[in-house]
Amino acid sequence: MARHEEIRESYKALGSIGTMYDGIITRSTLLGKLMDSVIWGLGKEQAAQWINDALSPIPEIFSGSLLEVPVGTGVLTMPLYQSLPNAKITCLDYSADMMKNAERRAEAMHLKNVAFVQGDVGALPFEDESFDVVLSLNGFHAFPDKDAAYAETYRVLKKGGIFCGCFYIAKEFKRTDWFVKHMYVPKKFFSPPFETKESLQKRLSDLYTEANVHTVNAEGIFCCVK
Repeated sequence: MARHEEIRESYKALGSIGTMYDGIITRSTLLGKLMDSVIWGLGKEQAAQWINDALSPIPEIFSGSLLEVPVGTGVLTMPLYQSLPNAKITCLDYSADMMKNAERRAEAMHLKNVAFVQGDVGALPFEDESFDVVLSLNGFHAFPDKDAAYAETYRVLKKGGIFCGCFYIAKEFKRTDWFVKHMYVPKKFFSPPFETKESLQKRLSDLYTEANVHTVNAEGIFCCVK
């Protein structure tokens, strides 16, 4: 079974502790399917693709240290961490409420290798070069100080380590751009300025030894090596 399918199956098994956000991000509810289709222009296969692409840089047999920021509710990643029992996972989020859901999910899955820390991505409470992998799913479009977030995620990553994930990219899908401008920004779900595919490629290439960026509609997926 492909990794993204395992994640979806694990989510279904834990549906009783799911949130509205979980249903949207996993496309497991009618509202989630509708938003994926109308706002993001994604069908079932494309929705699965961006999740799989964002997580695929993490080795299937991984026993190093990983930082996820922000963890959100953990709906996409706790099932992944269940398959990595020898890894040391640290999950950080600014929102205590969001992280509480992730903690409940980890507890329900009996995960012993996952620790939770409340904090700001712009001032990470970790020493330089602490992690083999830094993962960020759908966070950078919401971070208010993006420059600090890029600098801090780079700082805590070991040389040769992987920085990967995804977030909203502007000017790739006009319908998404409209909804972001008229709905997500006014409600403060997203925080401008936003990257384009070209600006993100340049920014990451300037920082990292290797940097690859591609898009699935307005989802920008990236994988970098320090």
